[in-house]
Amino acid sequence: MSGCPERVRIALVCDCPLFRHGVSQLIGTTPDLYLVAHAPSVERADGSLRGAHVVLIDVQETGPRLAAAVARLRKRGHAVLVVSSSPQTDAVQVIQAGASGFLSRRAEPDEVLRAIRTVGAGRSYVSGPASDLLSHIPHFTDREQEILNLLAHGSTDHEIAARLGISKHTVQSHLDRIGEKTGSRRRPDLTRIAVENGLADQR
Repeated sequence: MSGCPERVRIALVCDCPLFRHGVSQLIGTTPDLYLVAHAPSVERADGSLRGAHVVLIDVQETGPRLAAAVARLRKRGHAVLVVSSSPQTDAVQVIQAGASGFLSRRAEPDEVLRAIRTVGAGRSYVSGPASDLLSHIPHFTDREQEILNLLAHGSTDHEIAARLGISKHTVQSHLDRIGEKTGSRRRPDLTRIAVENGLADQR
C-alpha cells in the first residue's frame, strides 16, 4: 500500500442540499478523492475541517463575506476551491482573498473533478468566464495587503507605520504603489477595494 498515492482529502461546504448531495456522490465514486466532511456553512463545518487538503465552498454570500471566509480558511492551511453561479461578482474577490480555484456551478462533473485534483496538487484552477476577469486583478504584495487592511479599519499613516514597525515614508511609498495598481490614492477608494477583495478582516 505504501506505493499508492495519497488521496486528496476534501471538505465540502455548500448551502444547497441538492448540490451538496450531488458533489458528495461524485467524490464518493472517485478512488483518488476522499470526502472528510460536509456542511451547509463554514461555521457549521469548523470542527470537522481539520485534515482536509481542499475545502470546496459553494454558499450564497455577498462577495466580501465570501472573500472573508476564504481568507479564514487559507489562514488555517486549506486550499480553497470556490463554486459560484455569478463569476462576474465573486471571482476577482475570492481569488484575491486567497482561493486557489474558482469554478462555475454549471461545470460538468469531469471539470469539477479536474478542478479539485488541480487545487489539491497545489496549483490554481479558474474556469472559463472568470479567467478573463482575473487578468485585471491588482496583485498586492503581503505588505500592501497589511496596509490596506489597516487603512480599511481607519488607521492613519502614522498608526500603520507604528503597527508594522516601518517608517511613515515607507507606508506612503507602499500607498503610492497601491495607487498605481488601483488607479486611485484616495482613502475611501482604497477602503472599498480592501473590502471588495477580502482584505479588511474582522479585528
